[in-house]
Amino acid sequence: MTEITTAKRGQTLVITFNRPEKMNALTRDMYAGLAAALNEAAGDFSIRAVVLTSAGEHFTAGNDIKDFMANPPTEESSDVARFLGALLEFPKPLIAAVKGNAVGVGTTMLLHCDIVVASPTAKFSMPFTSLGLVPEAGSSKLFPELVGYQRAARIFMTGDSFDATEAKEMGLVESIAADAEAAALEIAEKIGNQPPQAIINTKALMKAGKHDAVAAVMKAEFQIFALALQSEEAAEAFMNFMSKRNNRE
Repeated sequence: MTEITTAKRGQTLVITFNRPEKMNALTRDMYAGLAAALNEAAGDFSIRAVVLTSAGEHFTAGNDIKDFMANPPTEESSDVARFLGALLEFPKPLIAAVKGNAVGVGTTMLLHCDIVVASPTAKFSMPFTSLGLVPEAGSSKLFPELVGYQRAARIFMTGDSFDATEAKEMGLVESIAADAEAAALEIAEKIGNQPPQAIINTKALMKAGKHDAVAAVMKAEFQIFALALQSEEAAEAFMNFMSKRNNRE
């Protein structure tokens, strides 16, 4: 089974996390698939917008911990880094449809989306510090700018999760819909009916003022994240996480 699937719906490319039996936890191969899909969509003039969605009940549980520990993304040429770079540089409208859990990168990737639609079941969390790590994907800059420093500090430093209502209030989510994917596709269709170059230019102008700063922060985050991955603190945190999960199973 392909764990990242793509399907064209009119002028919209739908990219689906398709590993529902593991709550769509992301592996190195899935990151490679995501990067490839975004890069291909960027160069395909027939695609006017992209919708990110998921199979099953959850958006993504974040990184697959076993795969992550076996293939730690310590190089800037890693599939994780290539995916994050593709997100940052993606020139067309990127719309996310979120249901259930959106953990770690499942939340931080949304900061690069132009529009996020959430279902009432959506639950967001960024438990980086709980794992001895640091925020990634530019979130240490983008999230405080979006929600305010103190709220971002509380969420990052405690690992607290938040629901769709709070996410909408803070501006991470644009709207809440019972069927988030259908709502996202409807928005994408409306955008697809607009003059395409005008849409691309509008996004470029909206992003231009912070692009270079976000890129620099992402580079710094990646370097610190890679060092943290090799620390005793992170090793202990990951062991505790795996132990708790095994006890639950």
